[in-house]
Amino acid sequence: MRTTKFWSFATLLLVSVVASHAAEAPAKRPHIVFILCDDLGYGDVHCLNPERGKIATPSIDRLALRGMTFTEAHSTSAVCTPSRYSMLTGRYNWRSSLQSGVLHGFSPPLIAPERLTLPALLKQQGGYRTACIGKWHLGMTFQGETKNWDLTKPIKDGPTTRGFDYFFGISASLDMPPFAYIENDHFTQLPSVTKTWKRSGPAAPDFEAVDVLPLLTRKAKEFIMASAATNRPFFLFVPLTSPHTPLVPTKEWQGKSGLGEYGDFVMETDWAIGEVFAALDKAGIADNTLVIFSSDNGCAPYIGVDELEKQGHYASADRRGYKADIWDGGHRIPLLACWPGKIKTGSTSDQLVSLVDLMATCADIAGAKIPKNAGEDSVSFLPALLGKATTPVREALVFHSINGSFAIRQGRWQLELCPDSGGWSAPKPGSQEAQGLPPVQLYDMAKDVGERTNEYEKHPEIVAQLTKLLEKYVADGSSIPNVVGVNDVTVNIRKKKALSKDDAGNPVTHD
Repeated sequence: MRTTKFWSFATLLLVSVVASHAAEAPAKRPHIVFILCDDLGYGDVHCLNPERGKIATPSIDRLALRGMTFTEAHSTSAVCTPSRYSMLTGRYNWRSSLQSGVLHGFSPPLIAPERLTLPALLKQQGGYRTACIGKWHLGMTFQGETKNWDLTKPIKDGPTTRGFDYFFGISASLDMPPFAYIENDHFTQLPSVTKTWKRSGPAAPDFEAVDVLPLLTRKAKEFIMASAATNRPFFLFVPLTSPHTPLVPTKEWQGKSGLGEYGDFVMETDWAIGEVFAALDKAGIADNTLVIFSSDNGCAPYIGVDELEKQGHYASADRRGYKADIWDGGHRIPLLACWPGKIKTGSTSDQLVSLVDLMATCADIAGAKIPKNAGEDSVSFLPALLGKATTPVREALVFHSINGSFAIRQGRWQLELCPDSGGWSAPKPGSQEAQGLPPVQLYDMAKDVGERTNEYEKHPEIVAQLTKLLEKYVADGSSIPNVVGVNDVTVNIRKKKALSKDDAGNPVTHD
């Protein structure tokens, strides 16, 4: 009898201890999937622009119903390489050597080997398996002399040296050579012929631009299915190559939008996103996965925006400008997130957030701590995701145009330190139209989201206040209190940089 009572007591004690430890144990870390489109405008997503958007995007629309939509999300730059740098490092791109333009397919690496990246942080402190499947566009080291590379040798300084366990994709944009797939540190097929998609260069014999989006989608699904069989959380970065030029929708999607090749390519991109969701559901891990969807910058004007607008489709929605510009159309982006049981379904947030904030946000989710010499400009928007943010999550946000022009947004005010677009829209930098314009632009975004009325003369105190804050961010090397930051180069917020050049040394008009 005593023995029975003893074992009953011992059992209860054991259950109590186990329950106590379970209560103290950290919650299971979620898988994180980040899907980044290439040149998708805010207004290209139908649910974000229902009155002036004519392209069907059912997969992204379902994501909005399943989670949260941010209405004031921005990239840090109006073009893609600097946006991707900020997203992976939690640091403004203009602190690096790239203060204007973009990299190209054979460009050297932009991210320094000693710099902590988001995937490296998640690996080191969260135990995550990490993968990048898609477009890199942050530089690699090809062995041999410039323009005489030995493409048979391993590629150095690629994604697998910057925090990713696995990489499959292409080195830069879909219209930049080399036109060949890279897996980890080598080409899957040697670029032994020459092909052209806007630019000409080395290509793998079997590489065709039309096949890239479907293949990247399949690779992402395969990674999800394989990873679901393990007990390890994963971070999957899917930087899609679409709807960036060349506009190459597959035969199945041609003509589906009624708006030409761009609309068709956006619809196929939406399909790819739906396939990723389907893989998560099939693997049985959707309930423990945070999915974030976004774009690297605004829609590119050279895809035919004038013709689209004649048909009633406005890729920048109600904002001014497009990709490359300092105005909101250049850097305001779709940002939607779904996390079952954590993020309220069908919710919205008007918090000012940015791709640069992804590092701090994921660190919060994974229980990781960012060192004081990393993530210098990253602020966690996890409180906003969870519906707990009662005050602005960040003090201000800095933007950059393709020619290196600066802008800063704080509250309702947006200050742009240039008289022109800073990009490709009129008035273009250096144009006769831009001459004689005020040296800066100040807009009240609470009443003028189209940035039509420059109020710099009416509010010189706001101009001075925002200029001083931007100068402080530059001088401190960080925009986050108590973070040790440095700038890799001298940064002059008033000096414009020349547009970048391609691998042949010619000025580029777009990336």
